[in-house]
Amino acid sequence: MTGSTPAPFTADDYTARMERAARSAADAGLAGLLVAPGPDMVWLTGYTPTAVTERLTVLVLTPGHDPVLVVPTLEAPDAEHATGASALTLRDWTDGKDPYAVTAALLDGSGRFGISDNTWAMHLLGLQRTLPGTSYASLTDALPMLRAVKDAAELELLAAAGAAADQAFEEIRKVPFAGRRESDIGHDLADLLRRFGHSQVDFTIVGSGPNGANPHHEVGDRVIQDGDMVVLDFGGLKDGYGSDTTRTVHVGEPAEEERTVHDIVRAAQEAGFRAVRPGVACQEVDRAARAVITEAGYGEYFIHRTGHGIGVTTHEPPYMIEGEEQSLVPGMCFSVEPGIYLPGRFGVRIEDIVAVTGDGGRRLNNTTREMVIVD
Repeated sequence: MTGSTPAPFTADDYTARMERAARSAADAGLAGLLVAPGPDMVWLTGYTPTAVTERLTVLVLTPGHDPVLVVPTLEAPDAEHATGASALTLRDWTDGKDPYAVTAALLDGSGRFGISDNTWAMHLLGLQRTLPGTSYASLTDALPMLRAVKDAAELELLAAAGAAADQAFEEIRKVPFAGRRESDIGHDLADLLRRFGHSQVDFTIVGSGPNGANPHHEVGDRVIQDGDMVVLDFGGLKDGYGSDTTRTVHVGEPAEEERTVHDIVRAAQEAGFRAVRPGVACQEVDRAARAVITEAGYGEYFIHRTGHGIGVTTHEPPYMIEGEEQSLVPGMCFSVEPGIYLPGRFGVRIEDIVAVTGDGGRRLNNTTREMVIVD
């Protein structure tokens, strides 16, 4: 490994995030936010329960009030040691008590609340039964940009995750491809991500030959052959922040059309990157990349959005897609990943994570985007 590990977040960092989230809720006309265990809770408090069970754990953020974490009594000692715990009031409840009544006492009985997307249905229904006058909206709908703008420390972590994924690519390009199964290469990629500091591997897509025409093929038992185009898309979490990069390699010398398609996708990826700057709508990044592919005659074979946000999860807002008019803001991070997929033949995708800067964009992946030949 090269480089140093960025400093961990402090209690002040989590306090500021919770205060910002409560203000954002008020600005959106919400009475507050209810956050279940998952990425939002980790980002807001630094707390990850040791086990997510049927027992209710929920962070309650309401404007003008201190944050409260409702937690089962048996989980309270762990919650007290979370980095953001000093900014929280803990309300624990014991088995046999009604956790929804404990939570209801903290809420406006006629309010509309944002609720984290991964909240268990049984918990939402329990709150609705206890407070029938309340209503709810998913956080993705109500506050899609809550985690979208990263601070300097988050950008450092994302850059480190991107650099680690780049190291994995530089190593995987050295291994034999021909005669091995896609699953073998996928296993190698996962091992490399972990070697370079990832604690979690979310995906290792290895799409060889015709399998590359399926953007989410992941891995299979197909034996990679000389003459195959191979799409490599991989990533996960390093120090709590995501990586996601794609490069398309070729086993042996490519045919003329294969090289042409790769060049088109590379030009489209460059156009998408060049479109990134503050104030530009997300859809303009998609339009810039898509225009290159369409003008080259392959528009019908670019079958997905150009990009997605990344942070404490590998897929989150904002999305680079037609119809998304959200303006880019310095600190946003997202993928730029156009592709061409020719059914039954091959596919090509090239992907970098890009951070919005004060006057443009910064790539967080820096391996070559030229055609790479592997054995």
